[in-house]
Formats: sequence, structure tokens, C-alpha cells
Amino acid sequence: MPVRIRLQRHGKKGKPFYWIVAADGRAKRDGKFLEKLGIYDPNTNPATIEVKIEESVQWLNNGAQPSETAKRILSYKGVLLKHHLLGGVRKGALTEEEAEAKFQAWIAEKEKSVAKKEENLS
Repeated sequence: MPVRIRLQRHGKKGKPFYWIVAADGRAKRDGKFLEKLGIYDPNTNPATIEVKIEESVQWLNNGAQPSETAKRILSYKGVLLKHHLLGGVRKGALTEEEAEAKFQAWIAEKEKSVAKKEENLS
């Protein structure tokens, strides 16, 4: 069963918001899904994105393929970076502590840049 990480549309006409889900690749866009991984609301400024990082990484480790839009969202939130760092841990290039430290440093840097952008908006 090919698993995809993709967006599932919700909301009313003209006001969409999306769930980020792991679903069978053959299922309908808004149909059955295996697990809800987060939400994406493009109606707010800036867009609201909440992702369960650990669960998303687990699905990627199990072979789930993200859609283009889901891949961009996962990259923005650091899920793909964490997946990449854990690959280095499995190969022996990094220890778990080093990988976690690199991830936390990236998160701190990302929060600074997002705060700066939000400040420019107001």
C-alpha cells in the first residue's frame, strides 16, 4: 500500500484550511486517511502551520512519500531536516545528541527569522 503525506481540504467555499494527513495513495483527496499529522491554515497572515514532527518523521522512515505542497510545508517546519539527521545517526555519522543539538539550533534560527518577518508585517 503506497502511503502519501498530503493535504486534505476542509472549510467552506473560499475559506479553505487543510489537514496534513498520511493516507493511502489510492484514496480520494478528502477521503479515508491513516493518521492526521497536522494542520495548515493559509487564511491567516502569516499562515498557521502545526505539524507533529515525531509522527511525520516516523511515516517518512516507513517510506511515505510527501506531495509537493506537503513536502514544502514539512521542510519549512524542519521535519525533513530531522529525517535527514536521523539518517546520519543510523549510518553512524552522528550521535543522537549531536543530531538533536543541530535540530534545536536550526529551530532557534528559524524562530528568529519568522519573528522578524511577523514584526515587519505589523
